[in-house]
Amino acid sequence: MENNEYVMFTKEMKKTHTILVPNMLPNHFKIIIRLMKKYGYNMVLLENSARRVVDEGLKSVHNDTCYPALLVIGQFLDALKSGEYELDKTALLITQTGGGCRASNYIHLLRKALATDFPEVPVISLNFSNTEKSDGFKLTVGMVLGLVNCIFYGDLIMTLYNQCKPYEICDGDTDIALNECLEYMYDRIEKGGFGKRKKNYRYIIDKFNSVKRIKIRKPRVGIVGEIYVKYSPLANNNLEKFLLKEGCEPVVPGLMDFVLYCIVNYINDGKIYGFSNMRTRICSLLYRLLRRMNKTVNELLEKNGFTPAHDFEELRKEADELIHQGVKMGEGWLITAEMGCLAKSGTENIVCTQPFGCLPNHIVAKGMSRRVKEKYPQANIVAIDYDPSATNVNQENRLKLMIANIGSTQKV
Repeated sequence: MENNEYVMFTKEMKKTHTILVPNMLPNHFKIIIRLMKKYGYNMVLLENSARRVVDEGLKSVHNDTCYPALLVIGQFLDALKSGEYELDKTALLITQTGGGCRASNYIHLLRKALATDFPEVPVISLNFSNTEKSDGFKLTVGMVLGLVNCIFYGDLIMTLYNQCKPYEICDGDTDIALNECLEYMYDRIEKGGFGKRKKNYRYIIDKFNSVKRIKIRKPRVGIVGEIYVKYSPLANNNLEKFLLKEGCEPVVPGLMDFVLYCIVNYINDGKIYGFSNMRTRICSLLYRLLRRMNKTVNELLEKNGFTPAHDFEELRKEADELIHQGVKMGEGWLITAEMGCLAKSGTENIVCTQPFGCLPNHIVAKGMSRRVKEKYPQANIVAIDYDPSATNVNQENRLKLMIANIGSTQKV
């Protein structure tokens, strides 16, 4: 096989292959994988997270490459070497957004890493920008609508978990509610009713609302940053669990914000560069639809005594006051806007997670923290770098120093 050739995922492989998926958002992805099985794709969410994942990444990826790419590729290679999968019946799936950095370009690094030992393993690109096409993996309208629902359900579960877990009276009740919600969603996928959003939202909210909680307000700590390190327990060394253990309430903006950010960026490009086409019109329509769906979720949360996420238009207004919406490399203006909105709404302590050496992140996150603090002097922003050489002890000590300056809990 020539160096510039690689195995494509075919229609026949859909029936025979197991597709391995890297773990970024565990609960979101568990729902997504069940949905994809409905459409005939046998997917497995990778749970391997030992140090050997990092070591595998270091062997196959240059150590100047960003940490998320190293982890994703390392997790794939570690899984392939584990002996758990038939190599001639295994495929890998990676996302591409169509922008810069890992989101679009690192699929080529993955294929290069596979070339020597696993040339028979195909790589599937999950993208909405026609970056790559595959005969064996095609997104239908039904699949796309299902993925949108998965993101909303996953975001809702993540938000409610973080708002209940720090306050539960009986240890473990929130985890029981989480597992029951996941099982409920699996059942909806298999038996129908997955798209009955309001009914499913109410079930999830009622299930978490049944968790008995103490009537105090613990310190809230927002988590922002590069999308993979922000969400992946493997990448951020279980940051949410650490904050919970230290007596804090993690506040994590949902994945739908990133989806809306990607859609809005194309609309913004049309305004900035003076063009209009079918894609800008579709993005405008899709943006209005998703915002309306998001508003429904927020209204239900507020009605039931939970704190809703920011409306995306609030984030855009905040971005206009802090940074230009034309700054869109990586997570771009979204990170700056999230820091501003969190500080504005009372979540003044913010952890900015970033891969060491990630230039876009250092500009729009760490580089913009001073601007955010100028507008919100009460903001306490701590940037934490994650890379193969960073130790848990160093990261946790910096977090503990931030937490020590927060103050005690308050009565609600």
